[in-house]
Amino acid sequence: MSESANSKVRAKVWMTPDQVETLRSASYRTGAEYLQQRNEAIIAFMYDTGLRVGELVQVDVSLLRNGNKELYLPTEIQKDYPNENSPPPVTLTLSNDTTRLLSAYLNTRWKDSPGLFPSRSADRISEQGVRNMLHKVADEAGVQPYKVDGSRGDASDVTPHALRHSVAYRMMNDEKGNTLYDVRNRLRHGSIQTTERIYDHLLKV
Repeated sequence: MSESANSKVRAKVWMTPDQVETLRSASYRTGAEYLQQRNEAIIAFMYDTGLRVGELVQVDVSLLRNGNKELYLPTEIQKDYPNENSPPPVTLTLSNDTTRLLSAYLNTRWKDSPGLFPSRSADRISEQGVRNMLHKVADEAGVQPYKVDGSRGDASDVTPHALRHSVAYRMMNDEKGNTLYDVRNRLRHGSIQTTERIYDHLLKV
């Protein structure tokens, strides 16, 4: 792959762990009060699992396992389904922090819906609803994510996919012992080459 083609697939926007923590805190300063814990749970859940927004909105409460310590992802809600490369079902281990937050959220949810993250008017939030929530929270937080060209972004750059890229940044720079293979497994890329193309520039050397 040429350098120009390679640059097109590189992660263009990401946040540091401190910035994601700031987002979580800002969840409680914006939006309807009864949605604030849900909004923090969405941010924490995405930042832990690396789910794509199209996958996130399809997650049901019933897919949480082992006391909310694990998430079972069936093939049919993963990105590449249905085609000849359909990914196998996978179980993701959740962090203790995510488990505690999800348990508290589920104990006080205002709506008993099958979808893990309902909206005001539906049993599950929409992809655009997640994007809108992130933009509002990021605006309140004043978060300026990092961009691949060396500049800093604004609230409009804080997207579900930027959170996914932030998972890779955290695993490569803030946690000990992870390899690109660990990042690939968490983000469920089809190949290690995909992980390298998207994230090699995030690794501090």
